[in-house]
Amino acid sequence: MTDPQPLLSPEKDYHRTPSLDDMIEHCIGDLGWKHTLQASLVSFTWFFDAQQTFISVFTDAEPQWTCLNNNQSCADICHLPSSAWAWDTPSRASIISDWSLQCAGSLIKGLPAASFFFGCLIGGFALATLADSSLGRKKMLVYSSLLMSLTGVLTALSSGVWIYIALRFLSGFGRATIGTCALVLSTELVGKKWRENIGIVGFICFTLGFLSLPIIAFFSRDCSWRMMYLWTCVPSVLYSISLVFLVPESPRWLFIKGKKEEFAETLRSMAAPTNRSSLTQSFFGQCGEERAMEEENDIFSAAKILLSKGWSCKRLLSMMVVGFGIGMIYYGMPLGLGNLSVNLYLSVTLNALSEFPASLFTFLFIGKLNRKGAVMGLCVMSGICSVCCVMVSWQGMEIVLELLSFFCACTAFDIVLIYTIELFPTTVRNSAVSMVRQALVFGGALSPLLVAEGRKNAFLSYGVFGVAIAVCAMFVVCLPETRGRALCDSMEEEERRYDAGNSDGVYCI
Repeated sequence: MTDPQPLLSPEKDYHRTPSLDDMIEHCIGDLGWKHTLQASLVSFTWFFDAQQTFISVFTDAEPQWTCLNNNQSCADICHLPSSAWAWDTPSRASIISDWSLQCAGSLIKGLPAASFFFGCLIGGFALATLADSSLGRKKMLVYSSLLMSLTGVLTALSSGVWIYIALRFLSGFGRATIGTCALVLSTELVGKKWRENIGIVGFICFTLGFLSLPIIAFFSRDCSWRMMYLWTCVPSVLYSISLVFLVPESPRWLFIKGKKEEFAETLRSMAAPTNRSSLTQSFFGQCGEERAMEEENDIFSAAKILLSKGWSCKRLLSMMVVGFGIGMIYYGMPLGLGNLSVNLYLSVTLNALSEFPASLFTFLFIGKLNRKGAVMGLCVMSGICSVCCVMVSWQGMEIVLELLSFFCACTAFDIVLIYTIELFPTTVRNSAVSMVRQALVFGGALSPLLVAEGRKNAFLSYGVFGVAIAVCAMFVVCLPETRGRALCDSMEEEERRYDAGNSDGVYCI
């Protein structure tokens, strides 16, 4: 059903032409089953994203081993002959035991996971603007998901650690824009009323993907690590292909890029069948023509626009610093669970489960939370718990503090992405969210190396994580509050709001 009220009611400003927001709200403002299905299908990309992000927790884990000669010192595996010890699990269960990397340095052991995140980092900067400029949200999502999935299938065929590292880098490169495109596209396929909540669906799917890993790993603990890549990547390939046929392009992006016919056809397909006959060409022609494209037609146009204004640079830099701190804990803590004294399967499961209450908390209270205060409070709390985690000796308190720190980081992660969507207009929104995610990933790229060093000194992992997130959170004070405000579609509209200094007093058309 569409809005039964006229596109411009008497209570609204009748001296202006209908805005893009008015037109989209009139067509798809109510959340029907079709909109829900399409947005949820887009959000499900996060499920496979999570699997490839954290799969190295199990495939790259250092297995337990047992000394076979009780008369010999078993303190260091590297000083024992091969006949004096044995792995507790089949050697094919991990790349460490499969390729005899047990005596390799911490750099080599942490490099596969780090290469994945560095691939995400480089891919994010290389591909970030394509979804805003030439390809659009849908095509970018499909191409990224396919590249990540197909590279994951090839990873299962790796013959050595260096090929494995290279393929993990390529998988990360493809994965770089998945979460961003999925989040932006899903929120642009629904009306304003449901935008905040539909964004949380992606976070829940990410949690489910994370949670699926310990289940898959437990039931395949006697199989090769290669099977984990096949079981996670083959379904991802099939899913990526299905997106081509089942999901439309963002109507906002189509309009901003001047694709008016595709824009009209997309909204007709999304509107209720009983109302499609009223969506004529003259209806769509009501939207003001002053919204001409403000970008150049090159792949870096969105980045140029984003960096051309002082206020947008300030917002972007502040959000990236905050994201960097959150990323260190969000990606680093699960990778460092092997350093704790708790069972790996149990600790990973508990961490994955802790994302559910984080997503639920965000879903229920995102409409009531001030973005700035929520992000700062959660980050400081996460940092304090992370530092305290390495200062306690009781195993029960250790895991409680770790879970509390991770919960706060997860919630802050969710809010920061929604906050970024609200801070930037449609023309550069995908690029801005991509840049912030790259800052999150950059923190994640450093975390595997800190985790490897943390096996010798725990403060070099969880201690550094805690200090980083607390300090970086202070940059949120440089940002404006966005709770409850409408989205803008052009830099001029956002700049008028910025210059006015009062988001409640400026109507974004």
